[in-house]
Amino acid sequence: MKALLGALARASLVFFFVLSAAGCATTREATTTGDAGPPAEEARGANDPFEPVNRAIYVFNDKLDRYVMKPVAKGYRAVVPSPVRKGVTNFFSNLREPAVMVNSALQGKFVNAASDLGRFVTNTTLGIFGIFDVATHIGLERHNEDLGQTLGFWGVGEGPYLVLPFFGPSNIRDGIGLYGDQQLYPPAHMEEQSTAWKLYATEAVDTRARLLDAGDILEQAAGEDPYVFVREAYRQRRRSLISDGGAAPAPIDQSIFEEDQPAAPSRPKPPDVPRPAPAPGS
Repeated sequence: MKALLGALARASLVFFFVLSAAGCATTREATTTGDAGPPAEEARGANDPFEPVNRAIYVFNDKLDRYVMKPVAKGYRAVVPSPVRKGVTNFFSNLREPAVMVNSALQGKFVNAASDLGRFVTNTTLGIFGIFDVATHIGLERHNEDLGQTLGFWGVGEGPYLVLPFFGPSNIRDGIGLYGDQQLYPPAHMEEQSTAWKLYATEAVDTRARLLDAGDILEQAAGEDPYVFVREAYRQRRRSLISDGGAAPAPIDQSIFEEDQPAAPSRPKPPDVPRPAPAPGS
């Protein structure tokens, strides 16, 4: 089992980099020939040049979720009491704090980074390895930062949209960020890899259980083409996270760098002319 999961992880990484290289080649070919029909034009507008491959992976992920992950998550939620599930969620959230802290610092949010460090230390000690979220109760707010957001913060473009096996919607930038964040995830450096894989599996089931209600809403809202709905929802959410929920920064007004021009002379205001009084009897 351990070897199989390791092979799947390596295959996903190989697929990611092969697809990236293929994207560069596809872009060059389209630019050279200039022969692009309506589907290609639409895909470029959605930043989705790999749409046929992405759709195939989307179907695979959907079937995996429908027949494996969702039933397991339902069983997990039915058997495990809510307070225990909350503790499991807190535990894995605490393991993600080092990556959040580093990315907050890389974005220049040093106050948030200090808060993230305080959260990790407080919950790891007083919260018993993060099972209890003591930090939130003492005013240390939880933040949501990752390497994909950090790259976007510094102006790195998202690149083509990708659907990764097992991981779901992503893009070139966020795929690289996913790998980087994983290096800051403590289980990734455990000597006993079998324990690490058990932690990965438990986190996946816990995450899916928390999204059961959202998944039902998605099935109702997705309409005729859930692939497009998920793609656009993912891209909008990532843009919102990068801008911290606000609009994208407005471009700099280049006029501020131009030399001041002398103001045009204003025309003198004509003097007020008194109106003649009306004649008597008018």
